Amino acid sequence: MRVLLLIALCAGLGWSSSDSNQVKIETLMDNVLVLRVPKREGSSVYVPLTCGEAYQNQPVFWKKDGMELEPALQGNQVTVLVEEMDGGNYTCHLGPDGEYLNHTVILIQLDQHNGSVMLEEISSSEGHIHCSALNYKGSFHCTWTRKSSRSDATVLLVKAERYLEKITCELSANGSAIHCQDSSCPYKEEQHSISLTIYMRSYCRLEAYTKTFHLRDIVRPAKLPNLRNSDGTVFSWNYPDSWEKPETYFSLEFEVKVVPNRESCHSDDFLLQNKIDETKFEVNVKTKRYVFCVRARDKHTMGLYSHWSHCTVNKHIVTC
Repeated sequence: MRVLLLIALCAGLGWSSSDSNQVKIETLMDNVLVLRVPKREGSSVYVPLTCGEAYQNQPVFWKKDGMELEPALQGNQVTVLVEEMDGGNYTCHLGPDGEYLNHTVILIQLDQHNGSVMLEEISSSEGHIHCSALNYKGSFHCTWTRKSSRSDATVLLVKAERYLEKITCELSANGSAIHCQDSSCPYKEEQHSISLTIYMRSYCRLEAYTKTFHLRDIVRPAKLPNLRNSDGTVFSWNYPDSWEKPETYFSLEFEVKVVPNRESCHSDDFLLQNKIDETKFEVNVKTKRYVFCVRARDKHTMGLYSHWSHCTVNKHIVTC
């Protein structure tokens, strides 16, 4: 079951600090407090909790992670001591064994210089999140990979916006991808970038992964369809169905490559390489065994290439 994350419901961040430990207390969202600490060891901060205004004159008792506290913690407004990474879910109840009233989850977020433990880094340039789009209509897709040591990590919150305008994102069933839709006009000039933050939780630890980009930087055309051969040496193909229309205005540039038989399209050992604007190409090489490869990118932005499409030629047998 897919979960729709309504980014507009996110509460604004407000914070205060503890002078002794330089710990910042932030309200990330309803019922979630985040303690931002400079390092894992030695942090200690008192955190005020409130069950709710409606329970001001009620016999309120508190539990942590479902367990009673020793000594017992009573009252609508209380203060708890959180040391190092020892956060948790604090629930308030009507009496020692009474009904549940409210809760506050306390999570710990270490400063960035402590490094990340939940997501794999793709590369130093791309960071931990990979985003791509098939066209300029405002829809984009982002993925990430959990580290094997943190397979329990879950997405707590997704926050996406472009110049104060919220972008709605949908989380995949396995929690490793989102699909987002920017509702602004897809063809207007991109003056402002998209800012995306994924908040990941593992036990009491919180990590925030941020990526900033323009749509034009992540557009990658879909793999070229209907690659075919005619007259033995002439190859042709179509624009992807997902690409912008009209094709005369949203033009693609094609890279064609011929590599030796059994070689990959990614090989640097090629027999022929060229860039063209047409959706057909005639191969003129001596060998009768080779692989024909073609891919595309936006002609005007010179952005990301699509994945390769290819045909294998073995004398008179052509397999695409």
